Amino acid sequence: MKTPGQKTVYRCPECGHVQGKWVGRCPGCQAWNTLVEELAPSAKTPSRLSGYAGAAHIQSVPVLLADVEAEAVSRTPTGLSELDRVLGGGLVTGSAILIGGDPGIGKSTLLLQLLAGLGGNKSGSLYLTGEESIQQVSLRAKRLQLVTRDVRILAETSLERILEVAREQRPGILVIDSIQTIYSEALQSAPGAVAQVRECAAQLVRFAKQSATTVFLVGHVTKEGALAGPRVLEHIVDTVLYFEGDSGSRFRLIRAFKNRFGAVNELGVFAMTETGLREVRNPSAIFLSRGDDDAAGSVVLVMREGTRPLLVEVQALVDESHLPAPRRVAVGMDSNRLAMLLAVLHRHGGIPLFNQDVFVNLVGGLRLGETAGDLAVALAIVSSYRDRVIPRGWVVFGEIGLNGEVRPVPNGEERLREAAKHGFTHALAPARNIPTGLSGQLEVTPVKTLREALAVL
Repeated sequence: MKTPGQKTVYRCPECGHVQGKWVGRCPGCQAWNTLVEELAPSAKTPSRLSGYAGAAHIQSVPVLLADVEAEAVSRTPTGLSELDRVLGGGLVTGSAILIGGDPGIGKSTLLLQLLAGLGGNKSGSLYLTGEESIQQVSLRAKRLQLVTRDVRILAETSLERILEVAREQRPGILVIDSIQTIYSEALQSAPGAVAQVRECAAQLVRFAKQSATTVFLVGHVTKEGALAGPRVLEHIVDTVLYFEGDSGSRFRLIRAFKNRFGAVNELGVFAMTETGLREVRNPSAIFLSRGDDDAAGSVVLVMREGTRPLLVEVQALVDESHLPAPRRVAVGMDSNRLAMLLAVLHRHGGIPLFNQDVFVNLVGGLRLGETAGDLAVALAIVSSYRDRVIPRGWVVFGEIGLNGEVRPVPNGEERLREAAKHGFTHALAPARNIPTGLSGQLEVTPVKTLREALAVL
């Protein structure tokens, strides 16, 4: 926070050059539009660590890590099991959580439902809205049929006023919607500028550690899908959540890309209804909602999102190309990975696709972030190319190497049990992933190479 007599300076993040006024071109490195406003350091400025709740525990001398007693982290369930899964079990006192997503995806709806579910806690909740009026938020709460008796709300964008009210009210949960609308009077730049977002977020995180308040920061995203503002915004918070979903689908996915109190890459699934977001307890049933008629180019994959296995349908379409450079379109997976699989199919599977357009899609808006889907994608492509249907009761997973070998993947037995639980009768999996004591009606066919897999199907 700006102290009396303290000035602002402009610093270049590329070379570190500092000067008293803004110019379009940095005098140090000659880069354009890189100077960012920030508070000038002063001898009277208190240390940024002095306000942290754990500042008193900072040792001036090194200590043995084995002698430090680890305190158990207490968690508060949110009432939404899918959100608790992503957070690692619930809310941690004094944590700062950043949640981002496209406009209208449901970020405010999710947080309003969370506050209504936790309204009976002893400290209450405080909802700071900088984009909507109090009446708009009240209308949304009534439309969602939420009980918000213990939820306090304030329409404010001044950081100093927000911190003043928060210190007076002492809420258990503080929601800032959104961080890009908050501004500090210590800086002259407009709300949403890099300096404003960085300074406001830093002070709100410091308040969370001081007062043991759980702070939610709602962040905007750019057209590329990344969180808007400085990258340091993601570094200073404890948890970063992304809320995703297709505009034409009612399903919403929430992922944890950073979590200091739990696992990352966890996935929570919600369905948008007239009364708000509803939890989807069995997402595999959604991603497997295929038609009644079997079609070529479709195969079921067992993938993992965090600690949960999911069954998802992989679709492929191969068609003759009339262009000099055939198209390779991958929706839900890396396009470079698709190009590699096509090369392996040609070299080690005898499937020439150099004059074919290839389209691959993962149903449900999921994204394949692991190599366990290589075998399923390759078989879906071959199924479409040869116009041969893969039986409905089959499930496939496995990694394909550049030499055409099928490599094992982590948690193979858990994937097979998930497939058996959903009624699948046959599985095609790497030979080294076949468990010895798997019971049930699931018949597992081990394969060591891509040619073996093609011969089986």
